[in-house]
Amino acid sequence: MRPALLLLALTLAGCGVFKDPPPSNYSSQEVYAEDTTLGARDVFEVRVFRHEDMSGTYSVSDEGTINFPEIGIVQVFGKTPAQVEQDIQVRLADGYLVNPSVSVLVKEYKSKTVSVLGQVRKPTVVPYTAGMSIVDAISQAGGFTPMARKNAVRVTRTVAKDSKEANSFTVPVESIANGKAKPFFLRPGDTVFVPERWY
Repeated sequence: MRPALLLLALTLAGCGVFKDPPPSNYSSQEVYAEDTTLGARDVFEVRVFRHEDMSGTYSVSDEGTINFPEIGIVQVFGKTPAQVEQDIQVRLADGYLVNPSVSVLVKEYKSKTVSVLGQVRKPTVVPYTAGMSIVDAISQAGGFTPMARKNAVRVTRTVAKDSKEANSFTVPVESIANGKAKPFFLRPGDTVFVPERWY
């Protein structure tokens, strides 16, 4: 190697160009209750124990409701699955069933999404699921390209709904996938950006 090129390589190495940035200090909390609330077009299953005729799959209307057997219109917008369970259970107990047992399982959050951009094979917007990890989201986008900088992935997260303020995290996804770093769980509205490596 020519002396000038060797000097340049040593200089760049000394400046840390070839090193990944340090990861952010991030929470490993898997799910936040406010992230599980239902919105328009979300799909969920209701099961009423020992009453298969009342059990079924429902899609939330644009008005934020479903039409449930016997009790009619149920407002579900902005409620967690547990709150919907309780609401249906109480209303069924009011003259329809004795000690009803109701469970609600969300099948798809169409109202909540995560964007995956940059050096992935299929940049896309994916539906959010409770407990979605950054590894899950990148897998749904086809995985990394050969030029991906896997331990320098950036996640941008709005501080609050309807807020322009956002937090940014540097996430070591390759280290997470290899079990060398703690998992990073996504929240609705997150944008995942995989930068390009330059070496």
